[in-house]
Amino acid sequence: MNSYKNPLEERYSSEEMLFNFSPNQKFRTWRKLWIALAEIEKDLGLDITDEQIAQLKEHSENIDFEKAAHYEKKFRHDVMAHVHTYGDVAPLAKPIIHLGATSAFVGDNTDLIQIRDGLQIIRKQLVNVIKNLSDFSLQYKDLPTLGFTHFQPAQLTTVGKRATLWLQSLLLDLEELEFFLETLRFRGVKGTTGTAASFLELFNGDYSKVKHLDKELSKRFGFEKVFGVSGQTYDRKIDAKVLALLSNIAQSAHKFTNDLRLLQNLKEIEEPFEKNQIGSSAMAYKRNPMRSERISALAKYVMSLQNSSAMVAATQWFERTLDDSANKRLTIPQAFLAVDAILLIWNNIMNGIVVYENRIHKHIMEELPFMATEYIIMEEVKAGGDRQEIHELIRVHSMEASKKVKMEGKENDLIERIMNDDSLKLDKSKLKEVLDPKNFIGFAPIQTEEFVQQEIQPVLEKYADLIGLESELKV
Repeated sequence: MNSYKNPLEERYSSEEMLFNFSPNQKFRTWRKLWIALAEIEKDLGLDITDEQIAQLKEHSENIDFEKAAHYEKKFRHDVMAHVHTYGDVAPLAKPIIHLGATSAFVGDNTDLIQIRDGLQIIRKQLVNVIKNLSDFSLQYKDLPTLGFTHFQPAQLTTVGKRATLWLQSLLLDLEELEFFLETLRFRGVKGTTGTAASFLELFNGDYSKVKHLDKELSKRFGFEKVFGVSGQTYDRKIDAKVLALLSNIAQSAHKFTNDLRLLQNLKEIEEPFEKNQIGSSAMAYKRNPMRSERISALAKYVMSLQNSSAMVAATQWFERTLDDSANKRLTIPQAFLAVDAILLIWNNIMNGIVVYENRIHKHIMEELPFMATEYIIMEEVKAGGDRQEIHELIRVHSMEASKKVKMEGKENDLIERIMNDDSLKLDKSKLKEVLDPKNFIGFAPIQTEEFVQQEIQPVLEKYADLIGLESELKV
């Protein structure tokens, strides 16, 4: 254990996402691209034999990483290192590997494949969080709870309605993700500076063959859209856009954890706490919101990466500079791995979240008398009172009741004060009936039902095959 290990690999991310950005997947994809390039070039009339292609296919997964590392140290060029490594096991095909292509042919196209496949993994995680939150929203759509503005008690909402606010953010994220996937373009076959000059020679000036090669190769790798023009690389705006998308998902997750951590402090809602889990090494009674805090930490990291890819996109020179390479190797995989971990943890939380209904009700009843004052003023005016005089009277009673709560630690006695005030004309027998929390939640239950039915259910039906996900934490 004498060298640094990435915590995203050791502690947080799924095996599926780790494999997507693994060296094995990356370099196997390079070889698939080389095979496809050779096959299509052969179909277009270049002097490439079936035996050469067969040998490429035979050794497509036989990657000698030690030899590749040796070649890279010698050549200081990762692509040529792997061309030679591949050529050593497929000697018949060595002359035609990478024919007409530049390094970005394998590098950039593989990056785009990994981005697409990574987003498909993220989509699966996202849909499962949406499903869990949707179920939670409906389960608690009728349960009143204190609403908060500025983290001060405000009008009541319901536990389920509040969860729809988390859902709304994720719905926006999913819509953005879907749009990104629908419009994602492949780099395809563009040549050294995007002019396809090398293919001008190979195909004797036949531009239609170059176009066919570009389109056909892109289709083979699942891309209907291909960049019409490029420099040597695909537009680095793609990286900036995908990091912005991942940052948006991280923002939604962070907002959820802020709310949950505050609710856990109020002892109203808690994330799962396992039988043998330890909250503090010193304070044995503690039940720390470890999962939410982990999401929060990872989310901050993802949000910080967004600026990095934006700076790369902004500072590329002309057709190509290499000051993007080291940055891309770090930011893109790690942003995907971190968001993958965030969503896994979020699903884990939702699978074991605990709601303390009695505690929620207690907090409501501590504040509800103050919220009932608007009703009391209106009822008193209906009974013939002067609105301004009644407002002042209720204000004085409210201040005194608040003083008892804050300075003396006593229960809120505002309703009792009003009941005992003979100057008020309203029907006091109805006053306690009014103090049912469900009278103060507005349309929250029906809003929750409508939102889930009209906006969330179509998403869940569309992606029904993605629902059902293991969400165990690594540590």
